[in-house]
Amino acid sequence: CGRSGCAVCEACAALGRSRECGLLVLGPEPSEQPMALAPGAAMDRWGLSPAQQDASAAAVRFLRENALRAAEAATAAERSRRPDASRRPHRYTAEAAIYRPRSPAAAVRRRLLSLGSTAVQRISGLSGNDAYSHSFLLWAVTGAGKTEMIFPLLDAVLRGGGRALVATPRRDVVLELAPRLAKAFPDYSRAVLYGGSEDRWANADLTLATTHQLMRFQGAFDLVLIDELDAFPYHNDPLLHHAAAKSRKPAGAAVLLSATPPASMQRAVKRGRLSCARVPVRYHRHPLPVPGRIPLPPLHRWAGQSKGKLPAALGKQLKHSAARNAQLFVFVPYIRHVQPLVDLLRREAGRLGLDPAAIGGTSSTDPDRAAKVGAFRRAGLRLLVTTTILERGVTIPRSDVFILDAHHAMFNEAALVQMAGRAGRSGDDPNGRVFFCAAYRTSFQRGAERQIRMMNRIARRRGYLLTEGAAQ
Repeated sequence: CGRSGCAVCEACAALGRSRECGLLVLGPEPSEQPMALAPGAAMDRWGLSPAQQDASAAAVRFLRENALRAAEAATAAERSRRPDASRRPHRYTAEAAIYRPRSPAAAVRRRLLSLGSTAVQRISGLSGNDAYSHSFLLWAVTGAGKTEMIFPLLDAVLRGGGRALVATPRRDVVLELAPRLAKAFPDYSRAVLYGGSEDRWANADLTLATTHQLMRFQGAFDLVLIDELDAFPYHNDPLLHHAAAKSRKPAGAAVLLSATPPASMQRAVKRGRLSCARVPVRYHRHPLPVPGRIPLPPLHRWAGQSKGKLPAALGKQLKHSAARNAQLFVFVPYIRHVQPLVDLLRREAGRLGLDPAAIGGTSSTDPDRAAKVGAFRRAGLRLLVTTTILERGVTIPRSDVFILDAHHAMFNEAALVQMAGRAGRSGDDPNGRVFFCAAYRTSFQRGAERQIRMMNRIARRRGYLLTEGAAQ
């Protein structure tokens, strides 16, 4: 337009140019009359463990209850605007209210859009004490099988004629999930959205997307599933939080998945403001490995020197892990620590019972990271020094975890829980070993240990554990 004051949205530039002078069209989606969803949709067909099944069932119940609340609110709002509505009673079901776009509830939602932000926030649960009124937290430990648990929820919505969205932070996870969702839901239209995707104009029943792609939608989905809500880039990004909120229909529901939910969410659960189901055990039904402690001087004092020497206490435990044929994750706070530590460990390889060539390191700046992770997965590499870039999203059977400088501020409670979660994920080796190697104890270390022990206690109390395989 040529105006110097014409604003440009830089945050969403990856989705295309967006200027203040441009045309933005918003409107309700065209829809057809959906089929009714039978109560108690089948849960057995998904082959879930008892803990997974209980959590999924709780989430499906929440969807029904959320729909009922939305229907009641819609009825009240409709009657307040049309005084004669009481003479035309309408029977609601939870499924009809949330999944029938032509129902009175949908008509009220359209009218609410004209009433201003306050009314919309009140019905969509975006303000004050109602911030989580349409949200459900699936708090599942690392390796619990969150993907399998969302299938019953997607099934409930899709069979009811609704639309569902699964959002995850990383493109590689989107590409990994796409064939699994296609196999699970072959009878529904699907769209897979990420940077460069050819599906960006698709209007599908089931959409799988990276979190940035949520900015494309407004009031489009009956169910929005946010995976790894505590991970970059979704965590602490108000733009993406807003995009997730507006992509959901005003009477729809959001299901949030995390192994390490933010403290604010944990407080909301404790105070009864956020509905939640915990999955305190992995699919193999063994307890989570509880971290041990190795007192060590700060890393820079012994690993950054040409004649540095491996501390005896650390060397002893590394040797023990190598002897039991484990794959060794060694986490460090900064990229600059990786190569000096790799060099030191290679010099000490004989004492550890490892081949120097089987020791490697990687980080976010390493162009060969994927190849090294692949070699580590195949046991071509036995010990991998890395940063928090591998704290999540990587499953290596028979792993032990060593977190060096665990006292460092870089390693908060969530990061420590996630890194510890790399161990014990395999049913063949459920009791992997985890060590916090630190100069001193921190509140983050204590919090991570407390969270892991809490989940083990809950799992035992509910009868989910097969064994008492780890000290609690």
